[in-house]
Amino acid sequence: MTATLPAVLPTAKDVRDLLEGLFGKDVTVAPGEPVSLNDKPAVAVYVDPTMATTALCLLDIRLAAWFAGALALLPKGGLEDAIDERELSEMHLEAVYEVVNIAASMFNGEGVNHSKLYKLYAPGESLPGDIAGLAAAFNRIDLVVDVDGYGKGDLSIVLAH
Repeated sequence: MTATLPAVLPTAKDVRDLLEGLFGKDVTVAPGEPVSLNDKPAVAVYVDPTMATTALCLLDIRLAAWFAGALALLPKGGLEDAIDERELSEMHLEAVYEVVNIAASMFNGEGVNHSKLYKLYAPGESLPGDIAGLAAAFNRIDLVVDVDGYGKGDLSIVLAH
């Protein structure tokens, strides 16, 4: 039996390629600042088959809205209103869930312990202490993501190991 390795941190190119393929739009990624829990981001939690947390994906509310719009082809004006009100609708959250669910593929590969999306915490939703603590871990990539036709937002991907 071959031992499996933990998830590997995706590169900026991996993130761009996944999002461009998903949205069918140009996506630009650049180094950014860590997404702060103080800004009440959306937080996707990924787990392995033993239910151990493997990774987090933190999206500021702007990027979560742009992801929802790009996937569901929503008008930008309604998304801007949601950003201003700091609250995404159930429809927006369903679209964001689909994006972060597909993003689990970035953590999987041959010989790597399989990760899947466990839960998406909505912007402002209370996080368990262990998840909040992991959000500050150092094995991470922090990006500014610009979705053509929508706008920019911040994304942090954090590995649990």
